Amino acid sequence: MEQPLRGRGRAIDCLLGLFSHLSLPALHRLGRAVAWLSERLHREERHVARVNVELCFPELSVEERERLARAALRENAKGLFELAALWKWPVPRVLGLIRSVEGADEVDGALAEGRGLLVIAPHHGAWELLQMWLAQRVRLHALYRPPRWADLEMLLNRGRSRSGAIFWPARPSGIRALFKALKAGEAVGVLPDQSPPGEGVFVPFFGRRAKTMTLFGKLAARTDAPVVIGWAERLEHGAGYRLHWRRVTEPVGDADPEVAATALNREIEKVVRECPEQYQWTYRRFSRRPEGWGNPYE
Repeated sequence: MEQPLRGRGRAIDCLLGLFSHLSLPALHRLGRAVAWLSERLHREERHVARVNVELCFPELSVEERERLARAALRENAKGLFELAALWKWPVPRVLGLIRSVEGADEVDGALAEGRGLLVIAPHHGAWELLQMWLAQRVRLHALYRPPRWADLEMLLNRGRSRSGAIFWPARPSGIRALFKALKAGEAVGVLPDQSPPGEGVFVPFFGRRAKTMTLFGKLAARTDAPVVIGWAERLEHGAGYRLHWRRVTEPVGDADPEVAATALNREIEKVVRECPEQYQWTYRRFSRRPEGWGNPYE
């Protein structure tokens, strides 16, 4: 029997339940409206997106960077509202939103090797949908960082685990579970593009040094599992989603942690450049810096 949600988790769950009666186009229109309001209220997300775009796309003109930052705010807001569909609609209905899948044969071929599967899933597009599709093909495990507010953890796990995927907290026991899953020939998904609070190395991401996790490289090196990268493209006007998969050839499992992390960031960067407005530019990717470097968001 499921435990009842409490506090913020219960309130947000009620809102998602209310919004789940809307269509996907309507949810995305709501997201656009909230992004418009955020622009005018000069919220923090607006500032962070502009700083990130300025750091990562210096080759663009000021006007082009401004357009990209505004588009990123719209896509970020769409992603929040579409959770009402992804977490509340029946799973078959959610999967019915997928209009096409590019590179599904790459996933199937990697799984057929029988050495497990490592999945790079950056915060790009509708990443929640990506794991739902994959969990229908293979037993999927993923690591998550418990949220700042403890009363949201149960809500997050409940929404994400509807697909059948298994989510482990980012603790030693969870990491051991990932190694065990790969050894059993199962899949492990990692969202590796956030600045780790613990162990990490400073390597380039869009030409700027960013603290990057070393865990993914260790998983790849110790298990020799094939690696794929994927993202779910959000189509215009709420028309659904297009999934993209690609086999990773960069040395993400190199014995040198810096070489492995640099390769990981290169793979993520290639995917992001395919549709930069759908990346989570509202996250403070460069806030953890070596001593004396300063915080670009302040």
